Amino acid sequence: MSALLQINALVKTFGGVAATDKVDLAVTKGELHAIIGPNGAGKTTLISQLSGTLIPDSGTILLNGKNITKKPAYTRARLGIARSYQITSLVMEMTVRQNVALAVQSKEGHAFRFIRAADKIAHLQNAALEALRDVGLDVRADDLTTELSHGEHRLLEIAIALATGAELLLLDEPMAGLGPEESAKMVTFLKELKGTRTILLIEHDMDAVFALADRISVLVYGRIIATGTPTEIRADASVRHAYLGEG
Repeated sequence: MSALLQINALVKTFGGVAATDKVDLAVTKGELHAIIGPNGAGKTTLISQLSGTLIPDSGTILLNGKNITKKPAYTRARLGIARSYQITSLVMEMTVRQNVALAVQSKEGHAFRFIRAADKIAHLQNAALEALRDVGLDVRADDLTTELSHGEHRLLEIAIALATGAELLLLDEPMAGLGPEESAKMVTFLKELKGTRTILLIEHDMDAVFALADRISVLVYGRIIATGTPTEIRADASVRHAYLGEG
């Protein structure tokens, strides 16, 4: 299968320390590819470079063969990349539907000063409701966002990403802060989403990673030390020693 995302020799340093150290990675279309590693491994730095909030010092990032290495975040969003965050970034005073409609509006290039008019544009509202239906939040569409649970906030972030029509979803610890019941719901949802979008997942919940991922890459001290199927990663001695704490 062809690579939707191709990363070559990606380097980002902070104060002489390489947060990403010549990272090579290929993510094929339609797969759920997980990035795991200990705290401080460089996972968030990597995903920030992919989303455009950080620009690499060197190396290349290709999306569908197009070089996006120096492109700003808003350009990458329009090219089909959407990111969810560890810390939710929703407008709590707006309704659930309004949050998603705003994302659709932004994707279409409308100025933010027209936000109030968005409520009156039927196709924006319909697109928002469809995305909310995909994540099971359509029944909460007209509730204030502040009334949602933490897990529902995470689902809302994914609905916003889906509403933009993103081809590549960068999910940054979607299980962070969720209780067992909400985590189970998130895993079920992501299983259903698999194959409909290409997903790059950063996650500390190893049960979720091994249940969801088609392939896993292990990042340690800014370097990918192994990439393979869940079965291959479990059997890799270097991974067990460096990250899983075995051996």
